Amino acid sequence: MAETPAPPPVDVEIDPRLLEVLVCPVTRAPLEYDRAAGELISRAARLAYPIREGVPIMLPEEARELSDAD
Repeated sequence: MAETPAPPPVDVEIDPRLLEVLVCPVTRAPLEYDRAAGELISRAARLAYPIREGVPIMLPEEARELSDAD
């Protein structure tokens, strides 16, 4: 059975105060919010943490590795 493709990211609002306190769980470095992709980006760890239904998923095993183009 073929997997169904993931839905496109939804433009999600994240509380700015939450963004101020969240850090990468791997490096403890600050994160960048990519609203269009629905991700929190850790440049230091080269990981993109997904935001699902408005909740940041801060698990390294759920993160996407950044490519050189990212």
